[in-house]
Amino acid sequence: MIKQILPLTIFLSLSLLSSCSPNKTAKIPDNNSTLALVANGENFVRQGFLSKDGWNLSFNHVYVNLANVTAYESDPPFNAETVKEIKAKKQVSLLDTIKTVDLAEGDEKTAPILVNKINAEPGLYNALSWNLVKGSDGITKNQSIVMVGIAKKDGKNVNFSISLNPELSYQCGEFIGDERKGIVTKNGTAEVEVTMHFDHIFGDRNLPADDELNVGAIGFEPLAKLAQNDNLTITMEQLSQKLKPEEYQKLTKSVQSLGHVGEGHCYGK
Repeated sequence: MIKQILPLTIFLSLSLLSSCSPNKTAKIPDNNSTLALVANGENFVRQGFLSKDGWNLSFNHVYVNLANVTAYESDPPFNAETVKEIKAKKQVSLLDTIKTVDLAEGDEKTAPILVNKINAEPGLYNALSWNLVKGSDGITKNQSIVMVGIAKKDGKNVNFSISLNPELSYQCGEFIGDERKGIVTKNGTAEVEVTMHFDHIFGDRNLPADDELNVGAIGFEPLAKLAQNDNLTITMEQLSQKLKPEEYQKLTKSVQSLGHVGEGHCYGK
């Protein structure tokens, strides 16, 4: 009887020790890979810039509402200038709610703003779609973009709050910039970026006057003329009534072209 109990006792003791010891061969799950969504208004809004008509624009806030952001493995690669549909082998939802982001936060050293991060399967996420939408409350209620700041020219200052309410859908290809983005490796991290170029609205004095960007931009002068007592608080509905038809058309088209992925263009509608 004793001979039967002893081996059993030894077996249980060894089993207990084994269960308390670290398992060095445990397999790391594949879903440790992550994909982050960031938003970037670049130094145009973080530092300010000179409009095509010579107004020095400085932004306190540039609020935008993002929604329905999806990253894709597109095959063939999506080109917004030649193709109107993303053909995806794989896709992941990065944001399925409305998120308000202030693109003017920080300075020239500030990294793009983290909007959300998810687990994602490894792969090259070389296409992105997202919506610009109206907010339901707060400063962006019924607005998709709110720009707050000050414009200066020839000793004149205009404090502005410009609210725009287009609801747009963007489809974009791979990020174009100093580095590639969207490459998720096993147990690694990567990011994709929503970029918005506000020089498309106001133009850029550093570019030639006949540059395509400046030709299509409204500038700030038509808006400055609407200011009262050096203040301009205005909505898109009011702009549609007070701007010249050709000026308002430039504004709406330039807002439609705001969406980018770095320097890569998007198809907006």
